[in-house]
Amino acid sequence: MDRDRLVLGLAAVFAGLTVLLVVLAFVYQPFLLVVAAAFGATTYFMWYQATGRLEASTRRRVRRTRARRSDAHRNAAGAGTRGNDRRARTARSRRTPTPAEAYRTLGLDPGASPQEIKRAYRTKVKEAHPDTKSGSEEAFKRVNRAYETLVE
Repeated sequence: MDRDRLVLGLAAVFAGLTVLLVVLAFVYQPFLLVVAAAFGATTYFMWYQATGRLEASTRRRVRRTRARRSDAHRNAAGAGTRGNDRRARTARSRRTPTPAEAYRTLGLDPGASPQEIKRAYRTKVKEAHPDTKSGSEEAFKRVNRAYETLVE
């Protein structure tokens, strides 16, 4: 948190320098606009990092890339055709449980702490794992989807 404040403070300093350079460029030397543009870009990237938007944007991009790769892999394996792709996406989105369903699946009360969620997940996974006598693959997948819903 302190590091973000520091970066945000530095971004403010760079913003001030950018404004100063733009004013000086108009008064004295137009070449200073090139330097001001570099300072402006630095200001923007520092602000983008300090506010957490860079991390969120990167995470979204990674998720989209992974989804595209898995879709491409699925299509290459002949799992779906172009017409069935929309139905497959809709079915996938239906399989994602709501947070309330996820809490029920893990046997927790809504608002459980991350440690309780992790503990319940590990317990349920051990019970539902397909390699155990009483486990099944579908129950195992359901527990994993519930955990992913609550962790995200």
